[in-house]
Amino acid sequence: MAKYVLISLPSTFDSLKATIADNGTVVPFNIPNLKIGTLDALVQQADDLAKLDSACQALVAKVGDSLRTLYDGDDQKAAEQKIVNDKPTDQYLRSFTWNTVRYRADKPVAELFSGLQKDLVMTDNDVKGKLNQYNQVKTNFTVLQRKQTGNLATKSLTPIIDPAVLIRDSEYLETHLIAVPKNLRKDFIKSYETLTEGIVPRSAVELAQDDEFVLYAVTTFKKNGADFEQKCREQKWTPRQYKYVEGGKEEEKRELERVAREEEEGLGGSSAYGLHRLERKCHDLGPCHGTPGLRGVCLTLRPASGTNYKLVKKVKIALDTAYSYLGGNAFGRDKRGKITKDDAALTSEIAAAGVGGHGEGNEYTAYVYYEFEL
Repeated sequence: MAKYVLISLPSTFDSLKATIADNGTVVPFNIPNLKIGTLDALVQQADDLAKLDSACQALVAKVGDSLRTLYDGDDQKAAEQKIVNDKPTDQYLRSFTWNTVRYRADKPVAELFSGLQKDLVMTDNDVKGKLNQYNQVKTNFTVLQRKQTGNLATKSLTPIIDPAVLIRDSEYLETHLIAVPKNLRKDFIKSYETLTEGIVPRSAVELAQDDEFVLYAVTTFKKNGADFEQKCREQKWTPRQYKYVEGGKEEEKRELERVAREEEEGLGGSSAYGLHRLERKCHDLGPCHGTPGLRGVCLTLRPASGTNYKLVKKVKIALDTAYSYLGGNAFGRDKRGKITKDDAALTSEIAAAGVGGHGEGNEYTAYVYYEFEL
């Protein structure tokens, strides 16, 4: 997980880079001027966006868990699917451009928010559908694999059976295929002829064997076939259902290859392209309309060592030192980052109202500051 911060304040790009110094990488993150209405509406929208952002985060987390499950806990493979618009997330953030067609900047923020809500619902339904579809394909693939690799009691008999051993198109006789455990083969040879009436004497023919079973073909009269198979089950011998089909071997192979491709494509296609895009859109709107009047540089920042959160604190202190003047007297801080003025209560009231920038937790900052992880 890498730590990112979105920052918006009236500063030059070079000045901000100098403030951050070696504690992170600063790149432009361009956001259009959004159509903001009244302050009351903005406060309500900030609260609504926070809830929507939480819903987006939960949905993305659910997809991440699903990916790890699909990849049998392989975090590396799951991480490879963290792409947005066919780009790795870090590259996407570094080259971000606002989708002006889908989210028109000339529309009110409330309308953009409504569009995001619809996107969330549609994406959630889409992901559920894709996961269900993939799970069905995976189940089919597992069944086909088991038919190819199981024992003679379960695997497909299509590659094994020579059609010449089968009685076909007979009015009175039929062939039964019976998988007998190896430790019961002597009992089978000794007693199969007397299980029921209508069994052709000495008709048992061994067709194949593996580590667990021996497969026999036995001929009976059709009218006694069902009774014979039931008696076999009682002896713990497994009747196998098989019907010869011309070209069946080739067709079964093609089916296995087809489902294998679908399963592989399902893994590649079930990553949360839409989800990560949607999550980013929530982040785009959330921090960048939080402070009306500040139309400065909007940036994305990643601490150089990724998960070293101490760098994030150093960045925050550097920003507070350089830009606390933007908040007036309420944001005078000492070297430890604590508010030095007597209006901390005012700061808390403003933060509770949701106006302005967002720091760690509910802390209010003099500029727009938004942390997230990928």
